Amino acid sequence: MDCIHIHGGKPLEGEAAVQGSKNGALVLVTATVLIKGQTVLHNCPQITDMDEMFGLLKALGCQVKREASTVIIDASSLHTSDCPAKQVRAMRSSVMLLGPLLGRCGSVSMERPGGCMIGKRPVDIHETALTCMGVRFQKDEKRIRAETEGLKGAEICLPFPSVGATENVLMAAVLAEGTTTLYNAAQEPEITQLCHFLNEAGAKITGIGTNCLMVRGVGKLHPVTFTVMPDRIVAGTYLLAGAATRGIVTVKNAPVRQLTSLLDVLRKMGAMVRYEENAIVLDAVRAGKPVPYLRTAVYPGFPTDLQSMLTAVLTRAEGSSAIEETIFEDRFKIVRELQKMGADLKVENNRKLRIYGVSKLYPARLTACELRGGAALVIAALMAEGESEIRGCDYIRRGYEDICRDLRLLGADVEEKRE
Repeated sequence: MDCIHIHGGKPLEGEAAVQGSKNGALVLVTATVLIKGQTVLHNCPQITDMDEMFGLLKALGCQVKREASTVIIDASSLHTSDCPAKQVRAMRSSVMLLGPLLGRCGSVSMERPGGCMIGKRPVDIHETALTCMGVRFQKDEKRIRAETEGLKGAEICLPFPSVGATENVLMAAVLAEGTTTLYNAAQEPEITQLCHFLNEAGAKITGIGTNCLMVRGVGKLHPVTFTVMPDRIVAGTYLLAGAATRGIVTVKNAPVRQLTSLLDVLRKMGAMVRYEENAIVLDAVRAGKPVPYLRTAVYPGFPTDLQSMLTAVLTRAEGSSAIEETIFEDRFKIVRELQKMGADLKVENNRKLRIYGVSKLYPARLTACELRGGAALVIAALMAEGESEIRGCDYIRRGYEDICRDLRLLGADVEEKRE
């Protein structure tokens, strides 16, 4: 079993670069299914979720080759739309193959996706939207089976701006007959990137960056070379690690415009932020103020994927804070682990968390049970004086290339050991 050992209690100081976007890269990889040719993706993160997705594409008949951070995918030889259970169970993002496989093959069969257990993550929004385009779903609690005699453009209004549903509709619509108009679409940076990628491959998408996207179907897409954007959540993680330890850190290759909501919070906590070429410099020496109330929200609001990390930071704020989680109802799994360290937190109705700042955290043996919560425990351990041990590293590797390496560059005393 792999464990992360952290000797905490000292301010971070140093600089580290941000990898390519996990969520951004995964959806681009699924979109390559629509292209009968070779797609080249630069700056792909080397994380386990990507490996699982590559395995899934290979099982469908695609050829996949990785050269460091560059991935070459040739979907010309795709020969089935029946997804193997192993990879589908391993990650939530396998659901992103619904739209591309329906567009390419006219059918799809897969188990209901797995991934981190952070609450109910139904795919009913995806199914309802795709049904409007002429897709028929067979109801089954364990599997998703869908087919179409031809995707048709439609007017679709999502009941909630779901990132995944927006991406699936976009990828289904690019090869559909006619025009698809999607209202209440998600506006996350990953959506904008997907639109640009598809357009470079020959799609016709307008309204990019807004909540109303229009897609005119085309006959085919052509091969393209594309560079994946930096990971805003990884960048946010390292900035919050700096804030947690009252350090001074430089995060290079950070997507500044995508981090506005986080940077606003850090400033309110007392941190100083300045921008250098392609980097964010955070001086968190005086970042001890609490956050009286924060609510997670869809982009451009505060991201749910950074909520756990901010919670860890606020356990040592000089006062009480409150966070309301609006996206996932089971995002407070780390509370018990933080309480082992002496943190004072109270969950109300599974959706609201009150955090009462304490003067110190104590080292402990901790267990990660999901990706972002695992990163939050790493941050908590950086604040505690003494050695902490974190198990469940496999969750963390789903989204971080090498969190120990990057934190060492920021001055942390951290290493991963096999025990």
